[in-house]
Amino acid sequence: MFGIGIGIFGVDQWLKYVFLQGFSFDSYVITLGGNALVYNDGVAFSMFAFLGIYLKYIQSIILVALCGLIIYGGFIERHYVPFGLILGAGASNVLDRFIHGGVVDYVFWHYGFEFAIFNFADVMIDVGVVLLVWQAWRAPRKP
Repeated sequence: MFGIGIGIFGVDQWLKYVFLQGFSFDSYVITLGGNALVYNDGVAFSMFAFLGIYLKYIQSIILVALCGLIIYGGFIERHYVPFGLILGAGASNVLDRFIHGGVVDYVFWHYGFEFAIFNFADVMIDVGVVLLVWQAWRAPRKP
């Protein structure tokens, strides 16, 4: 599980580094050929941005609590892949908050509808949640 998390963390930080090198640091939003660079100070769709600096500490506590739940709650044997995806991606986004003041988002997907700007870690969190729900749904039921 931690290997998956470290891998997702590394890939996400590398992608963010690549995008940060290709964009200007002095601009809040830059659009270029379907990509954008945004420092999101909230969570999905900029929710909870009003928490400001406290959001990164709240998310850090949630990640530590999630690690404890996984390790001591017996979930590590059954759901190590989705939790690895979620923890690695979540840790990468929290690190962005400490380094950049917000999560580095760079995928600008607005074709025919308005949608949020997101990053690789956001996609991995979504994949992890879907996989976790699917595994829970497929698990044998106890009578």
